[in-house]
Amino acid sequence: MAEHTRPCRDLPVDLPEPGQDDVLVRTRFSAVSRGTELLVFRGGVPANQREAMRAPFQEGDFPAPVKYGYLNVGVVERGPAELLGRTVFCLYPHQTRYVVPAGSVTVVPDGVPAGRAVLAGTVETAVNAAWDAAPLVGDRIAVVGAGMVGACVAKVLAGIPATRVQLVDIDPTRAAIAGALGVDFATPDRAGDGCDLVVHASASEAGLATSLGLLAPEGVVLELSWYGDRRVSVPLGEWFHSRRLTVRASQVGMIAPARRGRRDFADRLAVALELLADPGYDALITDECRFDELPVTLARLAKNEPASLCLRVVYDEP
Repeated sequence: MAEHTRPCRDLPVDLPEPGQDDVLVRTRFSAVSRGTELLVFRGGVPANQREAMRAPFQEGDFPAPVKYGYLNVGVVERGPAELLGRTVFCLYPHQTRYVVPAGSVTVVPDGVPAGRAVLAGTVETAVNAAWDAAPLVGDRIAVVGAGMVGACVAKVLAGIPATRVQLVDIDPTRAAIAGALGVDFATPDRAGDGCDLVVHASASEAGLATSLGLLAPEGVVLELSWYGDRRVSVPLGEWFHSRRLTVRASQVGMIAPARRGRRDFADRLAVALELLADPGYDALITDECRFDELPVTLARLAKNEPASLCLRVVYDEP
């Protein structure tokens, strides 16, 4: 077909003609998953993880050049009648239009604004973490790292009755975001200890050490951080053995074992989109740019300028 679109490196791409089971989507918003996408941007994907780290519709191979991303919300312009004109979420990179199988898009519920729906993939990660963590009513929980993932996890876990959820970060300005999410906030030196569960999402060695130090005896650290090719030191002396502590991995690429036999990826994403009816999640969208500004903005983000949570990318209307 003659239609063209542009990926974030600003080069034209010819779209294939949609088949009868495909959809043509016009992007309205996408978002930068800061931790993972900037790691990719810097070329930090380990060689032995390059296949596992591929995005569903990635083009190119690591380390570069690649077209990468997975937080995209758009409108179906061509496709099955039941999807025409519907707002959909797709795990697609930053691109103005794209063609994918119809089964690869999920309809955004009417009660969820398209601009907020870009958080669906991150909230889905938080849902999977909650399934992995299996918290109990009344648990004392800390989430270390108030980035996109950590903040979403704190918001999800705060919905469990009688839990005490504290978001912990070295940046005291994140207290405002914690307040908007309805959870407590503390810097590491003031965080409450004796936790039954700590979710670590800071992607830092210091954050992991803080997480272990906040646990009660036989408590669990659920590790969500993706370190890429960086090596980290884990303090397995100090309290680790005497308190019989546990560090357990969680990763969104697989359904948590506790739900794997009864839920699939579509079920998990549907839960995430349902949760996004809550306007409290808007606090996570802290920066915005136009699509044609994205290459420059990514370079700024790589230098932590600005220190945003979710960068939302805005596309032209037709």
